[in-house]
Amino acid sequence: MTPSRSRRSLLLALGAVAVAPLAGCGFQLRGPRPLAFSSIHVGVSAQSEFGAALRRRIRTSGTTEIVDDPSKAEAKLEILRNQPEREILTLTGAGKVREYELRHVLTFRLIDRAGNERIRPTTISAKREYTYDDSQVLAKEQEEALLYRDMQGDLVDQLMRRLAAVKP
Repeated sequence: MTPSRSRRSLLLALGAVAVAPLAGCGFQLRGPRPLAFSSIHVGVSAQSEFGAALRRRIRTSGTTEIVDDPSKAEAKLEILRNQPEREILTLTGAGKVREYELRHVLTFRLIDRAGNERIRPTTISAKREYTYDDSQVLAKEQEEALLYRDMQGDLVDQLMRRLAAVKP
């Protein structure tokens, strides 16, 4: 047996030993979590990027139907604030912008059919920083748009985790 072949065999054996405990502990990849209500009215436009992403995630939960009429919904998700923000973080010595901080703030609440708040008004946020360069304006605009989409995805994930935590 050559040294490289025995080394490969040893690495494979060590890999199998490292993975074996995961198989017995019940480890599973995170998938969609079912929601505690059968229907929900989502108080954000389906035409917005955020509204479309949120509706997609609710549909993939598998247990909840999105309804357009709030009176037919078992739960109503009200978006009280959905605001992207941009703030100058640092300036150069010449007074030009060097870095921006992007924030996306979302405040929501969940109300059941009887009008009880299942989730009181809650604010979640995401934040990113990026460097800015006047000589690459178009590229930096695209980077900013990509960062906002990424933050939006994070907010949808956070919101879905909070919705899934609601007890029936």
